[in-house]
Amino acid sequence: MAQIRKDTERETPALATSSLPDIIFMFLFFFMAVTTMKEVTFKVRVMAPSATEVTKLENKSLTRYVYIGKPMEQYAKAFGSETRIQLGDAFADVGELHEYIVAERTAMNENDQNLMTVAIKADKNTKMGIVNDVKKALRDAYALKIVYSASKKTAPTNR
Repeated sequence: MAQIRKDTERETPALATSSLPDIIFMFLFFFMAVTTMKEVTFKVRVMAPSATEVTKLENKSLTRYVYIGKPMEQYAKAFGSETRIQLGDAFADVGELHEYIVAERTAMNENDQNLMTVAIKADKNTKMGIVNDVKKALRDAYALKIVYSASKKTAPTNR
């Protein structure tokens, strides 16, 4: 019978790194496709109220946001500490809401203009008077699809 001899020790081959750049670029393109950029710089503090019946918006590209809350600390000196309205990246008054909605609607595709939804993101401590003023201004601008943003309330556990 023949004997197999091991005269010299074999070394493990080096790790092949030729496909490493391909893998890195694949990860880069994946994260570029999946990641969304923040569209608005928040200037008001919004702690969403909690609700038990929450549904997710179907098409966020048709949604325009109105933020209502107290200004952040860096804006409090210039704008005060009273509740303010933020449209896009700027503070606004209730009277400017009509112009904002009309401008946003005209910037949309003609087929999607009737599907535009306005989401009110109001702080949970915001008084309903300002929310009612915003709703009236939206009604005057014929923005009749209004939703309120809220976080899902977790059910208490009984032990």
